[in-house]
Parts: sequence; structure tokens; C-alpha cells
Amino acid sequence: MNPTPQLSQKVNFCHAKCTEIAGSLRFPLGTTTAVLTELLHLVDRRSCNIDAAWRFLRSGAIMILPITDRDLPEVNRLMERYADRPMDFADATLVRVGSRHNLTTIFTIDHDHFETYRMERKRKFRIVPGR
Repeated sequence: MNPTPQLSQKVNFCHAKCTEIAGSLRFPLGTTTAVLTELLHLVDRRSCNIDAAWRFLRSGAIMILPITDRDLPEVNRLMERYADRPMDFADATLVRVGSRHNLTTIFTIDHDHFETYRMERKRKFRIVPGR
């Protein structure tokens, strides 16, 4: 069985949900360089998609929040705590900056992970768009 049509349907569904909710978000959205690395690695390699990703990144809609040397021990602790998920470095940086900047809303389709992750004082993320 070829999973490509099913994957394509899921991607289109997620894109539609994200586009629908984007108008209600407060910009700029905070992210980390680790997340941008994943984005540019995972985006379809067709030049129109790469160009669209770069236009979005340069539009002012994204603010890069720094991860410094002082954050690394907490990022490491997070990755160890959620090793059974597993938590990757990009997700750990988002949880860290969320805790540091008191940001509780996250724009992601990665519900399975971010429903599990907790910030300091066991605070949960509010995930948009919803499932």
C-alpha cells in the first residue's frame, strides 16, 4: 500500500487548520534557531516551497528567541526527562524559551508531544490549532 496519498491528505488538512487559525494569532511568533533548522530541512525541496518559507521568515512574522549557554543544562534535563517520547533538541528549546519568557501558547501540529511536555511549575501548553 502506498502511504503517499494518506500523508498528502494529512498535510493538506493540517495546512488548512493552520491557515485558518493564523489570523487569530498575535505576531510575531517566537521560535528558536533549532526549530528553523528543522523547518528548512523538512520543507519540500521544490524551490517554490523554500522561497515561501523564506518569505514567511523574513516577513517579520517570526522572532528568533535565543538559546544561550546558560540554557543548555535545562535543555539537557528536558531531553533526559522526556527521553521516552523522545524529545528532540528543537522541542526542548521551545519548552525552555516558553518557561523563560512565560509563553504558554504554542502553534504546532505536534500535539502528541506538546500535550505531554511541561514547563516550569508543571505548566501545560495551550496548543493551537486544536486537534
